[in-house]
Amino acid sequence: MTLTVTNLTNWMNDFAKKIAINKQLLSDLDTPIGDGDHGFNMDRGMKAVIDKLKDEPKDLTQALKTIAMALISTVGGASGPLYGTAFLEMAKKSTSSNDLAELLTAALAGIEKRGGAKPGDKTMVDVWDAVIPEIKNHSLTQEKINNAVVATKDMVAKKGRASYLGERAIGHIDPGSQSSGYLFSALLETEGIL
Repeated sequence: MTLTVTNLTNWMNDFAKKIAINKQLLSDLDTPIGDGDHGFNMDRGMKAVIDKLKDEPKDLTQALKTIAMALISTVGGASGPLYGTAFLEMAKKSTSSNDLAELLTAALAGIEKRGGAKPGDKTMVDVWDAVIPEIKNHSLTQEKINNAVVATKDMVAKKGRASYLGERAIGHIDPGSQSSGYLFSALLETEGIL
């Protein structure tokens, strides 16, 4: 489970494709409980990431920083800072480790700190928190990713825009959880990482 510039780039390319294909769905998920622009924001951000990675970063730390900065500067709303923080924390950790599980653990800690969310708050944290132990145990499957995403449907939102709706947010999948699902699906499909 070693992350390299090459498999990271392949992972991000696949993630960008999934976001591009599903940008309308992500924005539709965001419409009843958010600003309705999550998919389009993420698509713009991932296009910027892919464009920046074409310059072939010299090492893993630089590659992760490049991804973080592209997301922070191009993705609107809370998603840019949250995803950006995840990759920034991975970049910091990558100076001492290139182990994927350790990098993702650092990323999750960064997301929780930045957004103030914890598991059960109906945010992307719910998916990251469910998936990382599976990655550590070499037991991640598409079904487990899907289950983590769908589990947010029955939660009451406690953070972000959706929290203003209270119980009315129940019945809606969290869009950040769905895009995180695509991130981990892309990871599952990337050869040489897991």
